[in-house]
Amino acid sequence: MVKDSHDFTVKEYSNNSFKNKNIKSILEIPLTINLNGREVVTLLTTAKYPKYLAIGFLKSDAYISTRDQITDIKMIESDDRIIADITTNNDPWEGRVLEYSITSGCGKGTNFGRNVSTISKKTIQSDLKVTPEQILQHARTLHERSTLYAKTRGCHNSSLCTPTEMLYFREDIGRHNAIDMIVGQCFFEEVSTNGKIIVSTGRVASEILLKAVRIGVPILASTAVATSFSVELARKIGITLIGNISDTGFWVYNDEGRIEGL
Repeated sequence: MVKDSHDFTVKEYSNNSFKNKNIKSILEIPLTINLNGREVVTLLTTAKYPKYLAIGFLKSDAYISTRDQITDIKMIESDDRIIADITTNNDPWEGRVLEYSITSGCGKGTNFGRNVSTISKKTIQSDLKVTPEQILQHARTLHERSTLYAKTRGCHNSSLCTPTEMLYFREDIGRHNAIDMIVGQCFFEEVSTNGKIIVSTGRVASEILLKAVRIGVPILASTAVATSFSVELARKIGITLIGNISDTGFWVYNDEGRIEGL
């Protein structure tokens, strides 16, 4: 595993003068995902949990749908690149017309319209209940565990939680990647997401919401705000959507009866 940051000396301007300052800059390394011998995408990542990130991207973009479709995974790591060679027993391109979109995260998204039309037909069913304090506590824990952000000021964080426990914590330069690491691990290890919560940093754009819906998470919460399309999709699909979490409160865009006291 490559290290997650590099040391640099920069010039800091402060109090009307310049001085040397030693900083840590977060690692950015390309992860190329090959599927059945064909390159799908190259993601820029911090290189933590690259296998789960690759699987999560393929799951989120509907190249794979069931765990048993994956027959082999080879990870090749070097100092300046990671390659994920994934083999499946299905034809991931059958009936698929590639459409590339530049998402709000400035990344390459594929088949965005197809993903929206497919997922918007789903309905999230869950009797999960959470209290407002549990949401606030998860956001506090997310911040406390964000050591890479504290060190570099350059990453997003995401977590998978029960109402009372944080199960997985992931961090990356991109909020999409941090979510996909969780999607990939839950999918690959067949971890049930019924009764689970995703708590993250970063704006909840529609493609982030779709990733959570892909694995059936009933509550998605972020310390940042949601876009209008995300709110519309959440209300149509029935996922509880929470945003703008602060030390003392948050916004509820859509509830579906899962937040106690509302």
